[in-house]
Amino acid sequence: MNTLSGKKRIQLAILLGSLGLLGPFTIDTYLPSFPTIVKDFHTTASLVQISLTACLLGLGAGQLFIGPLSDVKGRRKPLLLFLCLYLLASLTCSFSPNIYFLIVARFVQGFSAAGGLVVSRAIVRDLFSGKELIKFFTLIVLVGNLGPIVAPIAGGAILSFTKWNGVFIVLACIGAILIFMVSLKLPETLPPEKRVPSNLPQLMSNFGSLFKEREFMGYAFTQGFTTAGIFAYVSGIPFVYQNIYHVSPQQFSLLFGVNGLGLIIGSQLVGRLADHISERTFLKIGLGISIAAGAILLIALLLKAPLISVAIPIFFFVSSISIIGTTSFALAIESQGHIAGSASALLGLLPFLLGSLSAPLVGIAGSYTGVPMGLTIFGASLLAFLSYFVLVRKRSVNMQRPNDAEQGSKL
Repeated sequence: MNTLSGKKRIQLAILLGSLGLLGPFTIDTYLPSFPTIVKDFHTTASLVQISLTACLLGLGAGQLFIGPLSDVKGRRKPLLLFLCLYLLASLTCSFSPNIYFLIVARFVQGFSAAGGLVVSRAIVRDLFSGKELIKFFTLIVLVGNLGPIVAPIAGGAILSFTKWNGVFIVLACIGAILIFMVSLKLPETLPPEKRVPSNLPQLMSNFGSLFKEREFMGYAFTQGFTTAGIFAYVSGIPFVYQNIYHVSPQQFSLLFGVNGLGLIIGSQLVGRLADHISERTFLKIGLGISIAAGAILLIALLLKAPLISVAIPIFFFVSSISIIGTTSFALAIESQGHIAGSASALLGLLPFLLGSLSAPLVGIAGSYTGVPMGLTIFGASLLAFLSYFVLVRKRSVNMQRPNDAEQGSKL
């Protein structure tokens, strides 16, 4: 099926990208309403940020569950089950009577949203390999990256005529649309003969084998720490922009959406230049941009610099995410075709697990300082940089040395 025609290829990319949109929409659409939720529930910024943490934990746990399930039962049925759960969870969020109920409901919503993220990626691995895998993956990333642009703008627009509850009604409608699309347009891509046995020891063995692969885990941690930085940004930026720089929810949505353009630019550079620049080179470039932008952002926040001095490094930091995420995912999953669902789940679990740890850190000093956000973003960028150069690059160099020595002996 990797010989799909141009039209069918684009249609499939739009459908899988739309499934990938579920995660960003679940995370980002309600960000402009953070200050409003604080007031309505008479709660604190940290507790509202914990509702984001709960969603991230749910996304991680859900991926860990649906990934192996899709390797056993196929891609289509588990996906539809999770989408139905997402619809119910979104409606539950909209009727939350207090912040604690919302936190629990957000966990369930995140858990169910994981279906779109994991299964869409596993389907790509079912159908493509090599350069075709990364080219097609950049297509669905292009669609998926519309989420960080459209979601906060949509959230700001919804808040202009209704309360924060309306955001979750809209998310429920998105879930219903995806159920309809998958039911009509998405065929099963994992035939029964390629599915793994339905037994728990084998599933645990699959995860165990992944944990033992140093290079795979290097890419996973590189992607994970980078995503932890982006979730620190997502969690902290509503308060930095609105409380410190006094922008309106609508202005915040536009500023946030502009950064989403960086995601599209980064992913499309990788896709268009994949035949000329290697994935590893792109990954190193992305890591360099990330750590430099994180350092400049931290300095700007420490100096309480003007808004433009904060917005520019944030744009470059966010742009680096799509470069790092696209290349690290493709390099990690390339050799995991037989357990693509489990590999995709683990690659999805680490970012959300690490993100759930980083998100609350940005509110630790209150909602009127951005320094904790800057420290967390820079620290996450540094850890991502070290994960690649210690676990992946060092291993690659060590594996090449015996071959070099052997060639020298032949001379």
